[in-house]
Amino acid sequence: MNTDKILLDHGSGGRASHKLITELILHYFSNPILNEMNDSATFSMNGGRLAFSTDSYTVDPIFFPGGDIGELAINGTVNDLAMSGAIPLYLSVGFIIEEGFPIADLEKILISMNRAAEEANVKIVTGDTKVVPKHAADKIFINTSGIGTIPDSVDISGKNGKPGDKILISGTIADHGITILTQREGLKFDSPLQSDSAPLNRMVAEMMTVSKQIHVLRDPTRGGVGTTLNEIASQSNVGMILFEEQLPMQEEVSGACELLGLDPLYLANEGKLLAVVSENDAAKILETIQKNKYGKEAAIIGEVVENNPGKVFIKTSIGGTRIVDMLTGEQLPRIC
Repeated sequence: MNTDKILLDHGSGGRASHKLITELILHYFSNPILNEMNDSATFSMNGGRLAFSTDSYTVDPIFFPGGDIGELAINGTVNDLAMSGAIPLYLSVGFIIEEGFPIADLEKILISMNRAAEEANVKIVTGDTKVVPKHAADKIFINTSGIGTIPDSVDISGKNGKPGDKILISGTIADHGITILTQREGLKFDSPLQSDSAPLNRMVAEMMTVSKQIHVLRDPTRGGVGTTLNEIASQSNVGMILFEEQLPMQEEVSGACELLGLDPLYLANEGKLLAVVSENDAAKILETIQKNKYGKEAAIIGEVVENNPGKVFIKTSIGGTRIVDMLTGEQLPRIC
């Protein structure tokens, strides 16, 4: 690593985050389960297969159109488990709360967490609460960990992408990232923007009922679609081609990104999944996603190729081709 201090860039989900994990953290914690580098760890126990995941949430602002930090924490861990094909079952919740935080705001967060857990059909079964002095934290941070079971026939991993596969996304990109940014900056648009925070476990279960050829699932949160696909391309040692004209995006999001000079491929999504699937099953998987209330804008956005392993390219709407690299720098800190 080329710095002796942790920077905001290290939490972006992009290149600096990747280097921090692979060059420092894995150096001390390396083991076959962790080294898979998927959204959740998968392992066998007592004849069954389990998925286990954890995540921490520090989003600012903590309340935003379409959700809040509590709902985000539940949905985020549910989705990480679902990306391995698991059925999420149980969550833990840890709170770090700044002294002086309003009890009424904590209650609002708890209500939304309970509502999100009920929708995802998971139970919060254990947790922890710490209170720190004023200015030792910013309002409230939440950690959620979760565990779920993986059906025997499921084999979904970031290393399973194959040339010829199609790349699907379950809906419009960058909704969460641009919503958080506009809330911070007080920007107003003709049509209100809102986060896409949502549980995706039922969508994944529906997908698996129509096909056993789902090779990779990933939710493109920090670092966005661009960084997530780079991770998959590297894990699977394949190349990827995206088609710009097929990327679903709200007009308001596109306009805001253009106004602010941001690339929507690198903005966070909190209720979308990327799926790398067999070409033969792509159409019926897409149709299944589109029938789900969170997948109506789903689309096939690209394909997996043999050339340029570990690289992602996009064919632009004006006929050119450019590389889509991992996110470099921090476009938007405290996004989730």
